[in-house]
Amino acid sequence: MALTLLLPSYAAAQDASISNGASTQIVVTAEIKHGSTVPVIERDEVFVYEGKDRDQVTGWLPATAERAALELYVLIDDGAGISTGAQLENLRQYVQSQPATMSVGVAYMQNGSARVAQSPTPDHALAGKALRLPLGMPGIDASPYMSLSDLIKHWPQSNARHAVLLITDGIDHVYDGEGMDNPYVDQAVSQAQRAGVMVYAIYSPGAGHYDHTYWRTSWGQMYLSQLSDQTGGEAYYIGFTGAPVTFKPYLEDMDSRFGRQYLLTFIPKLQKKAGMQRIRLGTEVPDVELVGPASVFVPAKE
Repeated sequence: MALTLLLPSYAAAQDASISNGASTQIVVTAEIKHGSTVPVIERDEVFVYEGKDRDQVTGWLPATAERAALELYVLIDDGAGISTGAQLENLRQYVQSQPATMSVGVAYMQNGSARVAQSPTPDHALAGKALRLPLGMPGIDASPYMSLSDLIKHWPQSNARHAVLLITDGIDHVYDGEGMDNPYVDQAVSQAQRAGVMVYAIYSPGAGHYDHTYWRTSWGQMYLSQLSDQTGGEAYYIGFTGAPVTFKPYLEDMDSRFGRQYLLTFIPKLQKKAGMQRIRLGTEVPDVELVGPASVFVPAKE
């Protein structure tokens, strides 16, 4: 598939469009190790590896101007405590300050589903009105990862970048195990990668007993970190001392990342069996690290 001026639908890019060995496309964020200005990064300075094999990079364009379209869902845990409610004005100001190139939607986690209060819209005042106090009912979210999967499943395809701001404690009330083998987290990661959804997570304590349990809050934050890291987003921590004083620095950092994103097109290697294939990004440009999804869907050889 040839690279167009707009970001192609990820479902098409990840599935049908590469079935004949054509290119696929991901969103990549440039992280600067020193300073605040991103140096010029040329296409031949960008690398994509599958194991030890280097893939051919066919496109590298900044997500600006006609390629700047972005859809952001604010997905809030309805079991969140009063600390999340105290951040509503900061969230509303953030939503209303966004450029016309961003459409914002609002949804709430309830019983493993995403209850959409407002679908993505460029009317930021309308999106801001959809923000409300969480219900504060312990465990009503069931699993934040099931809710995220539900949101992704029903998110219409478009030519925009897709991102989710996840506000939750990360505690999974459905999964009874522990460790990094949570199937609901793994499913959410895989679905987000396949759909091209970047997840940004702000840890915010919930209202129930679990949020006073050290090991549950520990795993909740670990899951949020795993989810964000493997989808090319970012997880924002506050440790274990309570709720963040303000979301503002996290929202500002997320905005900064949106402004340092590129559309990377490359040709993945077809596999004997279709499935997710791990990739690794790199660049020769000093003091720059490229952040993107840890895996992409690769079809089987015909």
